[in-house]
Amino acid sequence: MTDLCVTSITRLAELIRNREVSPVEILQAYLDRIELHNPKLKAIVTIASDAVEKAREAEAAVMRGEELGALHGVPVTIKDTIETAGLRTTSGSAMRAGFIPKHDARAVARLKSAGAIILGKTNAAEMAMDYTADNPVFGRTNNPYGASLTPGGSSGGEAAAIASGMSAAGLGSDLAGSIRMPSHFCGIAGLKPTVGRVPAEGQFPPATGPYSLGAVLGPMARRVSDLGLLFDVLATEEATATGPLPRFLDGRSLIRGSGVAWYTDDGVCPVTEETHRAVKTVAGALADAGCVIQQTRPPGIDRGHDLWLKLFSRASVVQLRQVYAGHEDEGGDFVRWRLATADDIPAATLDDYIEFWLERDRLRATLVEWMKDVPLIVAPVGATPAYQHDTHKLTIAERTVSTFRAFSYSQTFNVYDLPVVVVPAVRSSEGLPIGVQIVGPPFREDIVLAAAAVVEEALGGWQPPAISTDL
Repeated sequence: MTDLCVTSITRLAELIRNREVSPVEILQAYLDRIELHNPKLKAIVTIASDAVEKAREAEAAVMRGEELGALHGVPVTIKDTIETAGLRTTSGSAMRAGFIPKHDARAVARLKSAGAIILGKTNAAEMAMDYTADNPVFGRTNNPYGASLTPGGSSGGEAAAIASGMSAAGLGSDLAGSIRMPSHFCGIAGLKPTVGRVPAEGQFPPATGPYSLGAVLGPMARRVSDLGLLFDVLATEEATATGPLPRFLDGRSLIRGSGVAWYTDDGVCPVTEETHRAVKTVAGALADAGCVIQQTRPPGIDRGHDLWLKLFSRASVVQLRQVYAGHEDEGGDFVRWRLATADDIPAATLDDYIEFWLERDRLRATLVEWMKDVPLIVAPVGATPAYQHDTHKLTIAERTVSTFRAFSYSQTFNVYDLPVVVVPAVRSSEGLPIGVQIVGPPFREDIVLAAAAVVEEALGGWQPPAISTDL
């Protein structure tokens, strides 16, 4: 019998359209899986009270022979920083613990318009501010590969839910790798689109001010083809005029002959030997598909991490001070630390900030021009596979770095606003998944998805975790 909780959403939608499986049956399978695993993982923090009713309505529409949307009857989850009408959305903050939005974020509305059923909300870092799924409202989410391991963040609850079969797919957000790092840690696929491709309104903190340069919403799923289906649903009409949407008719023909640059040294942080081998393996799979491979670091990569700090870090301080004014003691560990240390480094002057912005634009233009000849880049997501909860420093190749610096490889592509798919590549010697980034030019989500699909086919993609017995 088909395990509905590990079936692709593309296949689930087909089964529903063909009346082979009822949306009610699918939803119940997910609710049963949540009952089994969520007490251990703590990935899903709110179940939609109307989910069963919506599944029954979806089933009735099928039986009436109505025209069905691309995701009709498919249950999905939403990161708890993204607004859902009538469904609690806390952003992991005690200041918003009871907040119930009146409206859906535009991206959520698009999912619903395509027939998706909102199953529930998934755990995130408080205010989406660090690489965890841990906050004062719901506590911490565990990685399906072990209770002692973080699932990453800030979309860690979403990744853990999808990897463990508690969610078919979902919606995350990304300003510093918050889709890509958890996807890598939990062994699933994730897409960080170009800014403007997916409507970003309706998340908190909002993707405004400096964040608008690099903050996005994007899909997360077990399979690359599901990312493509979700992206087709989520992408804005105005964005489709600036570049083709992904089509999985023949991914190999789309990328055959394309130049691919791969690197495992960004000049900021070393990576583990296993991470290096994972990137090299992905590059080899693309070479086998007819791409032209070279090992080289693209221009401007070594400046990505520092420019991230200069462009975005102070904005987080301003937002936190606005939200927690007079209530600083109600923040979790990270928020209290960030507020307490915010002025240890003097804020940049306006002239300095403008200079950083100009440097970013200049380097981005150089990189985008370079990518006309080499349109695909393969890079680590970060320096290591999943690490222990409460880890703040990592030692890699005899060098000790902060966990934030260790993911400079992800931050860079928010700074330069390039589309990225993370695809599972290999497992570490401890059995932990290692994902790899595939990066493309602005608005070319089609080729990064096509390349990721080729890699997934070659290397096997998502594999169900044996939910650890220590959970």
